[in-house]
Amino acid sequence: MSDIGSEEFEEEAGPYLGEYEGDRNEEGERHGYGKATLPNGDTYEGQYEHGKRHGSGTYRFKNGARFIGEYIKGKKHGQGTFIYPDGSKYEGSWVDDQRHGYGVYFYINGDTFEGEWQNHQRHGQGTYTYKETGSKYVGTWVNGKPDGAGEMVHLNHRYQGSFMAGHPSGPGKYIFDIGCEQHGEYIAVEQAAGGEEEEEPMMVTIPKWKAGKITPITLRAVQEPEEPAEPAEREAAPEEVEGEKPAEQAEGATEEEPAAEEAAVEEGDAEGEEPAEG
Repeated sequence: MSDIGSEEFEEEAGPYLGEYEGDRNEEGERHGYGKATLPNGDTYEGQYEHGKRHGSGTYRFKNGARFIGEYIKGKKHGQGTFIYPDGSKYEGSWVDDQRHGYGVYFYINGDTFEGEWQNHQRHGQGTYTYKETGSKYVGTWVNGKPDGAGEMVHLNHRYQGSFMAGHPSGPGKYIFDIGCEQHGEYIAVEQAAGGEEEEEPMMVTIPKWKAGKITPITLRAVQEPEEPAEPAEREAAPEEVEGEKPAEQAEGATEEEPAAEEAAVEEGDAEGEEPAEG
């Protein structure tokens, strides 16, 4: 279900069967502060303007979900928090009943996404953190999936490169905490999906890491400053010089990165719809 608002229903509103207690204007419309119980059992408490939810308010769904935040002309618009029936939660910006702008989503499995949204989807710059492993993707998102420049950060190494539709794609590099970098690229490889008994197995495309050169470890040493000519003079800042050390073989450089989309719990699957008020 979606938590999209009910503007279309308000335009076709019939006889109102719920209850309302609060302010009204001269035309008899709900206007100001009020409390309403809707026919389906949902409740709303907050500001109204010309018969529509407008301003700050709290909408409680009978399925346990609730929205606390700002409305404009009956739709969620501005800053608000939506708590879903499964316990997941979104805190951030809304536009026209959609998650839009900057916000944080707390998933039921403990994962989090913090960043930009557009039309209810992760879109723009953002960070998705996996609770179970501590890994995180930091970078660009398009229509809910990693797409563009990004970085996949793990416990003892990270991958920097480009992503496409949720998967690494093209040139990139693995950077290991021991100090070396393995350069290479992800290429698209087709493989059969499904059981061997199928006559014509479905082919799927997966990213495959093609390893390249390993950059040597680079250390910085501090050069000892010379003794000053006169004791009263201040010592100059020591200059930094670079030294090289043979690189060690990096383990795990062929590891394929999981798509951030696969670990995420889909947002809004259990959202309630806000019905019209008369």
